[in-house]
Amino acid sequence: MAKKKKSKKDTIIKFIQQHYLYFMMYAIFGWCYEIFLEVVIYRWGFCDRGVLFGPYCPVYGFGALLFIFCVRPLIKNKPKRKQLLMIPLVFLLCGIAATLLELFTSYLCEWFTGSWPWQTYSEYAINFQGRIALSPSIRFGIGGVLFLYILQPIFEKLINKLDKKKLNTVFFIVLGLFILDFIIFLI
Repeated sequence: MAKKKKSKKDTIIKFIQQHYLYFMMYAIFGWCYEIFLEVVIYRWGFCDRGVLFGPYCPVYGFGALLFIFCVRPLIKNKPKRKQLLMIPLVFLLCGIAATLLELFTSYLCEWFTGSWPWQTYSEYAINFQGRIALSPSIRFGIGGVLFLYILQPIFEKLINKLDKKKLNTVFFIVLGLFILDFIIFLI
């Protein structure tokens, strides 16, 4: 029996589902990173760094998608040597992209809630309005390199192993939980 040809609609749906799951994986990963910084590095103690109730920071998910769509094409499917030579450019682009996203997000958070979660940036020597700072921008560049060269290929393999039914199930469970969280947040 011949394999059924995928329709354009199926391809688009799969693309959306995969990228939404990448978004959520990195939002959760970002939340874990923030908690690690709070508890282990700065020893301030536990403080939920997310803006919603679940264990995720959506800004990290959006940053990951920004990296996937804007920076990853520069290295994807290129020979390893060329990928390695691109590390300084990837670092720079990821640092700039994430910093601009963080700046935009700080204004958005302030508009919705009256503040933004990372106001401690005003304590850094080089900062802009306590919204962005050089030190985190450098960490974003390093994180972007690690993300694009190590984590994203692993996540792509994991997601690609899911058949259509499993992908649909995981997608709708994760989406449903996120929508429920957002609704509760708005109430």
